[in-house]
Amino acid sequence: MAGYKETPRQKMIGMMYLVLTALLALNVSKEILDAFIVVNESMEVTNENFSKKLSNTYSKFESQYKSNPGKVGPFWEKAVKARQLSNDLEKYIDSIKFTVIMRTEGLPNLDSARNLPLSRAKKVDNYNDPTNFFMGTSDDGSSGEGKILKKKLEDYKKKMLELVEPRYRNSIKMGLETEGLYQNASREKQNWIQHNFYHTILAATVTILNKIKAEVYNAEFDVVSSIASSVSAEDFKFDKIRAKVIPESRFVFSGGSYNAEIIVAAYESTGKITGKYALGADTLTAANSANATSIEGPDGVVKLTLPAGGVGLQKYAGFLSVLDPNGQKQDYGFTAEYVVEKMAVSISPSQMLVFYRGVPNPLKVVVPGGGTDIKVDIAPVGTVTKTDSNYVVNIPAQLSGGPTKVVVTVSATYGGSRVVLGSEKFRLKSIPEPKLYIGMVKDIFVNKNLLISNPGIYAIRPEGFDLPATYSVVAYTFNTTDADNKFVNLKAKGNTLTPDMVNHIRKARKGQTILITEIKVKAPDGIRDLSNSITYQIN
Repeated sequence: MAGYKETPRQKMIGMMYLVLTALLALNVSKEILDAFIVVNESMEVTNENFSKKLSNTYSKFESQYKSNPGKVGPFWEKAVKARQLSNDLEKYIDSIKFTVIMRTEGLPNLDSARNLPLSRAKKVDNYNDPTNFFMGTSDDGSSGEGKILKKKLEDYKKKMLELVEPRYRNSIKMGLETEGLYQNASREKQNWIQHNFYHTILAATVTILNKIKAEVYNAEFDVVSSIASSVSAEDFKFDKIRAKVIPESRFVFSGGSYNAEIIVAAYESTGKITGKYALGADTLTAANSANATSIEGPDGVVKLTLPAGGVGLQKYAGFLSVLDPNGQKQDYGFTAEYVVEKMAVSISPSQMLVFYRGVPNPLKVVVPGGGTDIKVDIAPVGTVTKTDSNYVVNIPAQLSGGPTKVVVTVSATYGGSRVVLGSEKFRLKSIPEPKLYIGMVKDIFVNKNLLISNPGIYAIRPEGFDLPATYSVVAYTFNTTDADNKFVNLKAKGNTLTPDMVNHIRKARKGQTILITEIKVKAPDGIRDLSNSITYQIN
């Protein structure tokens, strides 16, 4: 083999080739044939990975060309030529690989050979057909396909190296060596064609061709990478140089600090950068910077900290001074602005001044602009859930002996740091008792037929309470007098008057009182004994 320093990829390919050569020196048993198939499958996977890696390299190169065709164009043309040369050679290698499979297996056409995996071939140990194909009628292979393959590899290497600048050609490890000292197992001298294809079984022939294809991929990658690296080899480094302000945030709070980094964009320097800036200025140059503040960055980056005093839009301007490749000082101006606002947060319930137990309480939270990752926390009880409109607070329905107040705290991220914006206390209350009616009759003085026509007891959410709350009567006591003026006390469950109660109302006299007491309702915060009652007087 050739005496040059191999790349890791070429070492891997060479190791597979050594395994292949060792297998060729042995008798062709089933185990050896299986080993060839394993090596070949590994080469096919390697080639597939090479192809993907090359596609990614070309894609990046093409993006550079599209963004700057004037500069990258001549180099991109060479890369396109390299791709065409490589594609042509790879297609040729595939064509002779499928041709030798077709002839050896006796297949009708090349498509049949393309669709036949080596592991399913029946004549993998046949060497007559592969030898005749590559050697022809000559002992040295000069009349077979091997001569054509060798010539194409040599032409490919020559044309690919011509695409690389002369001073970088020695660093390209092309591989694909066709000249060297080759011997058979008996130490007899061979040429490259004899060494690879004389009395070589089909399994080994296919594997050798895939190994050659891998070397083509490797050569293509190295050449294209060298062409790509030549794009900026002679540059000043960058075609545009400018000062750039990189703030942690353009939004700060009064009493805090505005933090930013100022760099000379795309400029690499180990020397110290110096410069000046002035608050409230639109522009600043060395000529009008007598009263400006000096700044410097020993490692090529200036870190700027400004006080966040007055509220509102703040602006500043300045310049940085660097040395160009010729040692001359160059000034690059910058300007930027930021907003200072008082630290404030609006935390308010959307409907009430308190939070009610057992029902969802809408909560509106408004934070100053520029904040991200807003968090709303509540303590010591309750949960806060984000909704499409804002937030909802839920307080457990049962809090016997528990807290009577909660605290809502809001925080957000500004410039990479979490800031607590504020907090607010809220009282906890039970939802109010419902209004109660028989048959939805609201007047105290009522015709008894109205009560009889709809003998149900209804618990209605009181006016002025807008949170979603439903109530249902589960038990009550009916009170009135009978015809003998004796007191009647009847208990019932549910929300419907019993037939006996309806009968007492039907017999009621003018001025007689109907009283519903000891009312129990099911509310969002549980079963509740109401303090109020229902009173009607028959007219």
